[in-house]
Amino acid sequence: MMIFGLFGKKNNNVAIVERQYGLLTASARRPVLYAELGVPDTVMGRFEMLSAVLILYFRRTRLSARAGQEIAQEIVDAFFEDVDHSIRELGVGDVAVPKRMKKLAGMFYGRLETYSAALEVKDATALTEALKRNFHPGPSPADISMQGLAAYLLEAEAVLAGYDEDLVESGMLDMPAPRV
Repeated sequence: MMIFGLFGKKNNNVAIVERQYGLLTASARRPVLYAELGVPDTVMGRFEMLSAVLILYFRRTRLSARAGQEIAQEIVDAFFEDVDHSIRELGVGDVAVPKRMKKLAGMFYGRLETYSAALEVKDATALTEALKRNFHPGPSPADISMQGLAAYLLEAEAVLAGYDEDLVESGMLDMPAPRV
């Protein structure tokens, strides 16, 4: 991935961060999420899904040792470098990129707060409602349900909590596949 060369950081975590970010991105792109769990197959739908996956990852690594937390911070940097690159590829001019990035960063951190609050108390209803607001903003068909996605995220968080710390530190923490 080209984006990892843009960081300007010279440390031993580059390969680990690249591997981990690749795993997280691949898990957010699983076709079943889009075909079966109501994630819109759009630029914003993919942003939302990757955000949700990253939130689970950050919740898992928040109690990690220093190495795991450093990797998690570098994953945040990789995510926003990736978003910046994607915005530019979509043809947004250089002048507008910082404004778009600020908006997307605000969206991400708002979701981090909202989803974390629901995940912390395992509130599937609150998580379902938050997902519906974010994945399907505005008037959406009544038949769109985010219950399956909420159940998956709750289950995935429980699975991630059981993973050994060596998976975090080696950049090999993988999201479980959704059971549909």
